[in-house]
Amino acid sequence: MVEAGAWWTLLAAPALLLGLAVLAVTTDAALTARDAGRPVTVSAAMRPLLAVPRALVAQPRRMPAPDRVLWRAGVVSVPVAAVLSTLVIPFGNVAVADLSVGLVWFNAMEVLTWAGLWLAGWGPNAAFSLVGGYRFLAQGLAYELPLMFALISTATGAQSLRVGDIAAAQDGLWYAVWMPVAFVVYLAGVLAFSFLGPFAYPVGQDIAGGVLSETSGVDRLMLQAGRWLWLAAGAAMAVPLFLGGGAGPVLPAWAWSLIKTLLVLAVLVAAVRRLPVIRADRYVEFAWVVLIPLTIVQTLVPALVGLNR
Repeated sequence: MVEAGAWWTLLAAPALLLGLAVLAVTTDAALTARDAGRPVTVSAAMRPLLAVPRALVAQPRRMPAPDRVLWRAGVVSVPVAAVLSTLVIPFGNVAVADLSVGLVWFNAMEVLTWAGLWLAGWGPNAAFSLVGGYRFLAQGLAYELPLMFALISTATGAQSLRVGDIAAAQDGLWYAVWMPVAFVVYLAGVLAFSFLGPFAYPVGQDIAGGVLSETSGVDRLMLQAGRWLWLAAGAAMAVPLFLGGGAGPVLPAWAWSLIKTLLVLAVLVAAVRRLPVIRADRYVEFAWVVLIPLTIVQTLVPALVGLNR
């Protein structure tokens, strides 16, 4: 049974999310050093973090006639939306806010990233940046509907939009087992709204970094942090949605939540490193022809099971 936490959980949740994001970044850096034939040391793993102080004091890039308000709003909204999404994610048996529409809240924060990243592409008044923003919108049209059907599958199975109820409904059988399509589509959606790995098309090298091309200093740091914060938030949300939440033998619920989150995060980091970037137009076709019908059928399965109970 998930309960709303005390006031300090409002501070603990973003801190935990930041810790998971830092762990993902350092793991990725260590694996990069290994693949490059360099020694895997603490300094190699911490290399991305050492760039943070330089980013904080770097001068922002100045562009001719930028829309500073929209640019800054877009840059800030990506990490802020990731942090706000964690308010409804239970850690063990505690969530910051046990909302009756927690699943909708998480999805709404993810959709807010659409607007944020497009504004971050529009604001600099630069071609490559704008192309990157529109690439994310095209990518969003492909991944969002399958992702929403995957989320609806879990809510249908639990007959509730409360995240805690969805975790509790998996007593004895995880949704990842009897909703495998929804689980895989959800993990792909996490990579997509994090615009990492196969879904890094909006920041592609062929457009000089796209949305990131004209950002520097704190602005670039915020966008990069937003990507990894979203990856960590998506991994944490996969636990109550598909892996039974904090349920497990012997260990306390918070320990199981942490273990499962770390395992999902490891899978996502491996996918970020191993899968090639997919062009948005190709993923749109695959999503609309294959994934949407599959996820609709997947949604019907828990609906029919619920009707027969």
